Amino acid sequence: MRLTTFSDYSLRVLMYLGVQGERLATIGEVARAYGVSENHLVKVVHHLAQHGYVETTRGKGGGMRLARPPETINVGEVVRGTEGKLTLVECFDRATSDCRIEPACVLKGMLSRAVDAFFAALEGYTLADLLVTKPRLTRLRVVSDVRPPRGRTRTGVSRQP
Repeated sequence: MRLTTFSDYSLRVLMYLGVQGERLATIGEVARAYGVSENHLVKVVHHLAQHGYVETTRGKGGGMRLARPPETINVGEVVRGTEGKLTLVECFDRATSDCRIEPACVLKGMLSRAVDAFFAALEGYTLADLLVTKPRLTRLRVVSDVRPPRGRTRTGVSRQP
């Protein structure tokens, strides 16, 4: 099983903001820190704001921060919201399934229980649990602000050999 990039970036944004405390951060800042696309993060932040995880302020001096304490942001809830309906195999979606062995197959039930167990495990954690290494996360942020991602300049243009 693999999470989508959208889920990955959502968790990263929440962790970044969790380290910042009340300080406003910008999408550009987060994109530079993680070496990811600002365009992707715009969609991620919009989703997180719509679901009450992040509050945003527009205009000069604006930015974003957590909308509520890290202890109240459940990791499983975030991932369920960003992943949508997990269709691990064709037969999970009755509308489009063309599986010929489905009537005699028990795999669907096993995988359904596995997905349920996956989310149950994630629901046992909050954003605060992801921030237990806050001092180390903060140092990594500082390093990433100083040094552009390998092979790229601060503008994101590849360096010439």
